[in-house]
Amino acid sequence: MNFAKMLAVSAAAIAGLMPLAALAQSFTIKDVAGREVSFDKPVERVILGEGRMLYAVAPIEKEDPFAKIVGWRNDLWTTDKDGFNAYVEKFPKGKDLPFLGNLTDGTLQTETVVKLHPDVLLLPIGNKTAADEVKLEDMLNGIGVKIVYIDFREHILANTEPSLEILGKLFGHEDRAEAVAAFWKEQMARVTDKLKAANPPKPNVFMYRAAGLVECCGTFGPDNFGLMVDLAGGHNLGSDFLPGYTGSINAEQVVASNPEVIVVTGSNWSQTKDAKDFVNVGPSAAATLGDSRKVLNTLMENPAFTGSKAVAGGNVHAIWHQFYTSPYQFVAVQQLAKWFHPNLFADLDPDATFKEFHEKFLPVAYQPGYWVDAKAGN
Repeated sequence: MNFAKMLAVSAAAIAGLMPLAALAQSFTIKDVAGREVSFDKPVERVILGEGRMLYAVAPIEKEDPFAKIVGWRNDLWTTDKDGFNAYVEKFPKGKDLPFLGNLTDGTLQTETVVKLHPDVLLLPIGNKTAADEVKLEDMLNGIGVKIVYIDFREHILANTEPSLEILGKLFGHEDRAEAVAAFWKEQMARVTDKLKAANPPKPNVFMYRAAGLVECCGTFGPDNFGLMVDLAGGHNLGSDFLPGYTGSINAEQVVASNPEVIVVTGSNWSQTKDAKDFVNVGPSAAATLGDSRKVLNTLMENPAFTGSKAVAGGNVHAIWHQFYTSPYQFVAVQQLAKWFHPNLFADLDPDATFKEFHEKFLPVAYQPGYWVDAKAGN
């Protein structure tokens, strides 16, 4: 059967089987792209267009984050192997779910989506341009599959709370989504309120993005980790050069900027092709932080960094990269604030904050190891 016939048969089946009772449970959401998306019945089958969306689904579907998931991209496995293992060990169904390709590099097969019979395909907002180019929405609408865009990466202040609200409605747990959003706001305010009152000087900070995956000098612009730096009381140097949330600058620009603090993002990228010299921080990395520290110090031997105030003053650190694509940004903001203003935030314990979040909202146990200092004892 060719693809056009598959669409026609699937659409006819859906139309013929739509129960009247389900119509009474219809609802509409507005996604972060500003699209109104209507559903005739509660959502039962979901595809995650990015596997790391599990970070946001898990606190809303705490009993079983995979209960409604029928397929997902493999990026959780390739970019956070330890996080992937923690979830599939507790919920073995996750291991058996089919991996889908990536829309942005052309490896997502629409036929695979159709065969999984999802009610909704969740996509990150960064995929919208690629989806529009191939008219994905038109193709899937014909068989009753909706596309919904969420975002924890490109506009974190504007889109994190709305994205949680969207997931709450889609998964039928609006109260949980509200509770997660309230915790997020409360923990962010523990930093921003104190900074507003104290108004300390802002250190110049260079965020070295995904060292080991991205050549020097990948960094962040005025959103994502760049915005987290600003929220934590620093000045993000990448914002001086980049208009978007991510990009690269050359080594000479780093040298001329002479950062007072350098923060590298890292993760367990052992399953990512060509990854090398990455700083392994993240869930369960506490046991190997000594090795991570060695890698971090080796990275600082790059001429872009050797003469910086950050290296001379021992203000070099690494933090979990995946804070950049999850609703856990509040943890990163708290840890960054401690590095930038240690006296002002001496009583703040980001490790305890993240542990509390796990105990309240997540189905997996907290495993520390999300950051490391280049200088032991910092």
